[in-house]
Amino acid sequence: MARFDKVTNVMQFREGAKRALPAPLFHYIDGGGDDEWTLRRNTDAFDDYELMPRYLIDVADVDLTTKIFGTEISMPIFLSPTGMSRLFHHEKEIGAARAAASFKTMYSLSTVGTTSIEDVGAATDGPKMFQIYVFKDKGLAREFIQRCKAAGFTSLCLTVDLPIAGNRERDVHWGMSMPPKLSPRSLASFLYHFGWALNLAKNPGFELANVSDRTEALKGQDISLMEYVNQQLTPSVTWDDVGWMIEEWGGPFAIKGLQSPDDAKRAVDVGASSIMISNHGGRQLDGVPAPIDCVAPMRDAIGNRLELIVDGGVRRGTHVLKALALGADACSFGRPYLYGLASGGQAGVEHVLKLMRAELKRDMMMMGWRSIDEVQKSGVQRRFRG
Repeated sequence: MARFDKVTNVMQFREGAKRALPAPLFHYIDGGGDDEWTLRRNTDAFDDYELMPRYLIDVADVDLTTKIFGTEISMPIFLSPTGMSRLFHHEKEIGAARAAASFKTMYSLSTVGTTSIEDVGAATDGPKMFQIYVFKDKGLAREFIQRCKAAGFTSLCLTVDLPIAGNRERDVHWGMSMPPKLSPRSLASFLYHFGWALNLAKNPGFELANVSDRTEALKGQDISLMEYVNQQLTPSVTWDDVGWMIEEWGGPFAIKGLQSPDDAKRAVDVGASSIMISNHGGRQLDGVPAPIDCVAPMRDAIGNRLELIVDGGVRRGTHVLKALALGADACSFGRPYLYGLASGGQAGVEHVLKLMRAELKRDMMMMGWRSIDEVQKSGVQRRFRG
């Protein structure tokens, strides 16, 4: 893509998103909870690990393919579930899903997406995961499961780290609401971002497509996502709920948001197939560990009884390799592809994935690893701090 020729790493898309989006929307993607310590730590923690390469190995042929959730993907990274992509680009979830399919990797659709399960299912035959939030009307979860079966989704995940909305102060500062509205603080930013406003005029409409027929939230009113969360989602989700969802689905099922070895053991006992190690991108409880720091303790606790996915802070191919060497099966990310989506729709997401694939292949060659199966614990060590 000629328009992205000078973009050489995924975080350069952050600047593109900042230019493209009104301030409330950019800071909604970019922000975290409280002091944003965990948000920063999620990426900074990768610097606490060093890679130990092997040389004099024939690496002319490198294979990045791996299998997660029972599905082969082209590289050990996929797109995390993220809410309300219509806020950032008119191609919304469909653009991201098609980008993932074009790279033969997985796309994850959020309960609070702005495209329906059925429309995403029809848009691409690539591997797809649906992420469930449990509403106070728990019958919705069973409905989601049946809809996903009918639409050809290949796996489910349940997000468990949202019993109540986190304290996202940037959203308060900028008056972030759904649908977006002008405020004295944000007026200039909305007026300045003419391209975003023009696309909104050409492609109007905003709804939480997967729940629009079951709740009146967002219909005829302005409401923050956090108000929506606290009004609609239940804080009473337990391991028993996980168990019946796994049985009802009958396929690959991930629990997203676990961080402790004890919870990893419970996930094995309840029948989950995967854990997405996550702190919600630093948007919930501030002060919790980075996902990369949770991998080894979890792997030691459960052995190889289920898959571990590092979800949070991944920005480089070397980050992925560190996670794999510590015991993860794959990584996922949200912010980098949303920055790409905001910068250029489907083409932007595709370029993010292109950059990550190129980094992974290059880094594998320099590590002396010819396939994901060859990644081993001896390839990573804790950084010595004297």
